[in-house]
Amino acid sequence: MLPGTSRRTVLRGAVVGGALALTGTQAACSTGGSTAGVPRASSNAATGTASESAAESSAPGDRPRPRVLVAYFSRPGENYYYGGRRDLPVGNTEVLARMIAQRLRCDIHRIEALDPYSRGYDDTVARNVREQDADARPGIGNRLPSIRDYDVVLLGSSIWNVRPPMIMHTFAESLGFTGTTVHPFTTHAMSGLGTTEREYAAACRGATVGEGLAVKGEEVANADQAVSAWLTRINLQTGTPS
Repeated sequence: MLPGTSRRTVLRGAVVGGALALTGTQAACSTGGSTAGVPRASSNAATGTASESAAESSAPGDRPRPRVLVAYFSRPGENYYYGGRRDLPVGNTEVLARMIAQRLRCDIHRIEALDPYSRGYDDTVARNVREQDADARPGIGNRLPSIRDYDVVLLGSSIWNVRPPMIMHTFAESLGFTGTTVHPFTTHAMSGLGTTEREYAAACRGATVGEGLAVKGEEVANADQAVSAWLTRINLQTGTPS
């Protein structure tokens, strides 16, 4: 809890803290925007270009790999950090999304707000309160036309006031998830997965919502083992990070 704030304020505004600034050469999938919808792009971990598609064939005799999309919303800037605040050049959820993508053949899509969120903590807290109270659907600047090419969607965000940011509803409700499995992953200050599983079960129409992963924002840079264990439990192909 921040000095001079009430528990209600922190619960309304705990924008997660603690992260590691990664360069483009550390990501197996591009993080500058969407590579979704290009399911046969080739992988190039050294340059951070579009990921190799999950639809690529496995070795003869192996079961086909599921086609995977990592879609996430992440906010850099002033974040919660062990009761205080810290400025992050790369948002916690983006750090975690890159870590996940390094272990998968996947496409990746960074959800970008049409009206970008402030880098300031207090401004973001206030905006989130307004959006939650109004049940708002913030606009997305880079909408995906479809996710029909994917079997599995790993849906990532921070947790704000026990819930995913309302822009995650905008994303989920704009797409058809029938036949898709959704696994949430979150970065948080104190709320774990929050209400993501329940909310995505309603918003991702037609999807099966599976086991999620929650990582404290302050600990996200050291989440390698947790990520690998989670991907193994949900039966996704893992590999050695680049």
